[in-house]
Amino acid sequence: MLGLSAMLGAGVFAGFAPAAALAGWWFVPALLLSAAAALCSAFSTADQSRALPETTGYGFIRNQLGPWSARLGASGYLLGRFAMAAAIATMFGAYVLPESPATAAVLLITGTVLLTATGFRWTPALSWAAAIFVVVVLALVVVSCFSIAPPQAVTTTGNTRELVGVGALLFAAFLGFERITVDSGLSERTLRIAIPVTIGGALAVYLAVGVGVHRQLGTDRLALSPAPLRDALAAADAAALIPLVQAAAAVAAVSTLYFVLSGTRRTMTAMVEHGDLPRPLGRAPRAVDVLAGAAMIVAALLMPLGLALGVAACASLFYYAFTNASARILLQDERTWPMRTACLGLGLSVLLAMSVPVPALLTTLAGLAVGTALFGLPAVVRRPRTTLRAT
Repeated sequence: MLGLSAMLGAGVFAGFAPAAALAGWWFVPALLLSAAAALCSAFSTADQSRALPETTGYGFIRNQLGPWSARLGASGYLLGRFAMAAAIATMFGAYVLPESPATAAVLLITGTVLLTATGFRWTPALSWAAAIFVVVVLALVVVSCFSIAPPQAVTTTGNTRELVGVGALLFAAFLGFERITVDSGLSERTLRIAIPVTIGGALAVYLAVGVGVHRQLGTDRLALSPAPLRDALAAADAAALIPLVQAAAAVAAVSTLYFVLSGTRRTMTAMVEHGDLPRPLGRAPRAVDVLAGAAMIVAALLMPLGLALGVAACASLFYYAFTNASARILLQDERTWPMRTACLGLGLSVLLAMSVPVPALLTTLAGLAVGTALFGLPAVVRRPRTTLRAT
């Protein structure tokens, strides 16, 4: 439940629409590829967190692979989180305030940033409550979708050529597993069970909801829907449940966005400590949240949902490629899972990242280039001064 509270967000509420637009009903088996990549990456983040408990994923990559690999990985992580926040906010606007979704998106991000700035903590009890509520509502949606036959005009086309690309896109639905691999402080013994159960549970929820909404809406209507669960309930003659779905979407949005912002703050703070972000940010901790929130708002205003999910998945996959690569060289006594899982995670991350739709791939590559250059600039500026001082 701790993991699900950080994972059940834009992916399950809105991600099936752009996925169906690409591959039709093949987005359902494509979820297995996404889950496999998420599982291997979760194993690697858990191993690195256990090996160096005092550092972050960015710090671990820096320690194992060097500063420039860490800067490139951090660029992927931050870009992925900014895009994921944009997708969550866009989903929130489509469900809660469809008349003005952009306004709702900005209000959600601003409100969450202010919430974290006041020191609010998302406790385990609150995570349980949010996850249970969202799962129960999703179960009602699935039951409603299967309780009445869909219209005869429903189309169920598919496109196998986009199977891997959709698997990459839907990887964004599994982002949030670091809630248990990094943030929870669970023991090694507990993580052996918690990681597969969490990823497997999320996969089961996504499969059930995805099959249900596709059965009720069909490929074409699902692909065009900004709020698939709401439209599926209307098609299944269960419109009375729509307010409940809107409430669940709001709870899921706040929950997942809180953890997106938490991970972003953790990474940016570590980058300040290592000198890859301006040192003054370390003296004003709230400035990190404000800076991250501003970037998320810009992303939400510029990126439509499909592009935001694609960039979130692609950039995060590049980050987890570095994570798996650094976890791969851990010593045997420092790892819980076999080295092969890190190797498989590395291969899957690269394969899926390069298979996302072209606009998302190009946007990600541009963001990685700009981010890495900016993060390396302080080190380049400091180097001449250090050389001159030594001379």
